[in-house]
Amino acid sequence: MLASPLSPSSAELVLGILNQVLIEGSPLDRAYSRHFSGLKLESEEQARIATVTGELIRRLNLFCFLADTTPERIEREGSRVLNAWHRFHGLAIPRLRYTLDIEDGVFAERLERAKAAPLLWDGCPDWLDKLGQAELGDSWVAERAALSLAPKRYLRTNGLKCTRDELAQRLAAEGVETVPVAGVDSALEVTSNAALFRTKAFADGWFEQQDAGSQLVAAALDVKPGMRVIDACAGAGGKTLHLAAAMAGKGRLLAMDVEQWKLDNLKERARRAGAHNVETRLIAGSKTIKRLKLSADRLLLDVPCSGLGVLKRNPDAKWRDTEERLPVLMELQAHILGSYSRMVKVGGILVYATCSIMPCENRGQVDAFLAANPNFRLLEDENITPATSGFDGFYLAKLERIAE
Repeated sequence: MLASPLSPSSAELVLGILNQVLIEGSPLDRAYSRHFSGLKLESEEQARIATVTGELIRRLNLFCFLADTTPERIEREGSRVLNAWHRFHGLAIPRLRYTLDIEDGVFAERLERAKAAPLLWDGCPDWLDKLGQAELGDSWVAERAALSLAPKRYLRTNGLKCTRDELAQRLAAEGVETVPVAGVDSALEVTSNAALFRTKAFADGWFEQQDAGSQLVAAALDVKPGMRVIDACAGAGGKTLHLAAAMAGKGRLLAMDVEQWKLDNLKERARRAGAHNVETRLIAGSKTIKRLKLSADRLLLDVPCSGLGVLKRNPDAKWRDTEERLPVLMELQAHILGSYSRMVKVGGILVYATCSIMPCENRGQVDAFLAANPNFRLLEDENITPATSGFDGFYLAKLERIAE
């Protein structure tokens, strides 16, 4: 992947994506979509552009330091940062129409200084390091390093249409190399740079791209065919579709969200996946929740969170207003858990989940909820962390309603 420098056209694409994310404030996935739309790039080149862009954003403070600039100057001095990345990997500098560079001696001196600065080396802003130390103590150093690594690509097998082995065989026939993931029965790791979404297997709904750790969340709900299941923070529906497969398409699966466009996208994905038992419903207010009181055998609350467990995949969150938003998000999490939990029937199971590794969003929220709601009990919880699993970071708590 890194054997040669970026071509001038690919380098310009990287700079455009960086500018859209860091100056215009666009989420990274939307910036990719905008810049790749309409281009006929080879899958290897598109993957390479995403690899370089991802590393630059994951370790933005490092490469800005090596380039002797700041993130605020990316719009004017982005080429300097991109050149620092090439120097870091021992690659020739791309020939751009307009470029800024740094002298060899200055770069070498700054590189030695960076090696002795763990926060730079791991691409960690000061606010995140302080939070991580306060929340995770001695284990934070390993998590911080793990979050600076590139994410792996994982697929979730759609059990409504195939087995994991059948999916692996079909993908192999289409030139996609995969290996099974130990401990996650539905997951395959993609080990080649193939364009997944151009495969016939994807068009036929045989898989979804989903982190292996994320797949453990829906599995914890232990759904069965014929149950009444609610995914109350469904979003685009990755976990909803996993639940539908586990239910073998039988029973009622209600996917809810506060944003209609996400539910519209979910409907399209459900059709492709053959998940015909999925019903969508917009949460228009508290009455939507009240009408479903004590109705669900299983309830998934994959609540809005800081995303501090998925920084490998969404590294731009480190450089946004996440620190300021965290208290607001925690207030929302507590509200959702307290209000939406009313939908679980006695004997039913609720799974509270986040894509954060910070206890304040995880066990702290669960403990506060249980203290105020003795009609629930904690069955088990799990921290899925990047350092220990190699996956993205998630938390899940399995709660049972024991009384009205």
